[in-house]
Amino acid sequence: MERELAWKKYKSKQIKEMESLSKSYKDFLNAGKTERECVKKSVELAKEAGYRDINEMLEGGYKLKPGDKVYAVNMDKAIALFNIGSEKLEDGMNILGAHIDSPRMDIKQNPMYEDGGFAYLDTHYYGGIKKYQWVAIPLAIHGVVVKKSGEIIDVVIGEDKNDPVVCVTDLLIHLAGEQLEKKASKVIEGEALDILIGSRPVEGDEKEAVKANVLKLLKKKYGIEEEDFLSAELEVVPAGKARDAGIDESMIMAYGQDDRVCAYTSLAAMLEIKDVKKTACCLLVDKEEIGSVGATGMQSKFFENIVAEIINMTGEFSELTLRRCLRNSKMLSSDVSAAYDPSYASYFDKKNAAFFGRGMVFNKFTGRGGKGGSNDANAEYIASIRKIMDEHNISFQTAELGKVDVGGGGTIAYILSLYGMEVIDCGVAVLNMHAPWEVTSKADIYETKNGYAVFLKYA
Repeated sequence: MERELAWKKYKSKQIKEMESLSKSYKDFLNAGKTERECVKKSVELAKEAGYRDINEMLEGGYKLKPGDKVYAVNMDKAIALFNIGSEKLEDGMNILGAHIDSPRMDIKQNPMYEDGGFAYLDTHYYGGIKKYQWVAIPLAIHGVVVKKSGEIIDVVIGEDKNDPVVCVTDLLIHLAGEQLEKKASKVIEGEALDILIGSRPVEGDEKEAVKANVLKLLKKKYGIEEEDFLSAELEVVPAGKARDAGIDESMIMAYGQDDRVCAYTSLAAMLEIKDVKKTACCLLVDKEEIGSVGATGMQSKFFENIVAEIINMTGEFSELTLRRCLRNSKMLSSDVSAAYDPSYASYFDKKNAAFFGRGMVFNKFTGRGGKGGSNDANAEYIASIRKIMDEHNISFQTAELGKVDVGGGGTIAYILSLYGMEVIDCGVAVLNMHAPWEVTSKADIYETKNGYAVFLKYA
């Protein structure tokens, strides 16, 4: 059952809207290469749309009423937004949930060393990556350094056109005969992903003069000492901006589209909707790529606690009301799907694959092998979603993540389903998933944003 290309239904109005959305999305990607940066940009956009910080409202003893818009930030790495509806919260919410962390390399706590006249930073890769893809490409450093005084210093190196970039070196092809005999997972070892950051020695006879010169420059620009790396969170990501891809400019190529393409479309849909009956929620969380763990991941109590605060601010709180609210909610777990790639056709079941340009993708289940680790959405829920999408002319398709037993993956869907709510995975198809540069279709981004909006409004 082949789905129609979304492009075929577009008139000039839709093309203009799609290009506007694509530009805003690229701006979001460029501003948000880390979780902290994504949250900062999300707060900026939310405030422009009339959302207020929940902490300020709590301090003022404010009572929520229909039409109020509020957001809550968790440790600067996760954010939840609520548009209060006219119906009681115990009847449930319509929720979009995405993650804003992406595969990368994290700089270790004691990272800097000198060897062979070079200064390096030691790293530990984060999430599932093909390590060989991260060598010999321009890289940037983003993050924060927190001093003992509590001062937080934002660091971005490698993004401005006048900035230097850093890199991981690779073995020259002339000496790589033995290396090329290794398995792809061993061509570059994890401990070899060290960042080359300098080769110029400081003046004088100082020991480790190259390292000393780098530390001198960091002290001058950021006011940080070597020991300050102990309380730093610095992420190494591909340098460069999101770009249109294809001679026809039909696609976007950028770092971090898993899952920021779904995070942004969820946020954009949330910020545009008005006059909702059911309370609408957009949830952007951290740590999905490593199991949704920790205080900022979906397994934390952040979301549940904030929902309790929201209910309490309406004057209706009880433990039973909270449980009913979560149970009666409906959710789209906004996460990407693997796009069919003709260059690797043997890894896909073509009848059940996601194709570029055919709209947002629904995955009834993810997981591995025999659906291990997945949330398997109910047929009744899928039928109701189909009805909403068809009624509002949203192009959509269904897919699985590759052939059975070939591989697999997971999302935050199974965690939210533990509350008893209806959940299904839904998002944008991506080429090169988890590579330093990923590719998406502008048409799919546009359809997904529109699909998220009608879900929030009518589910």
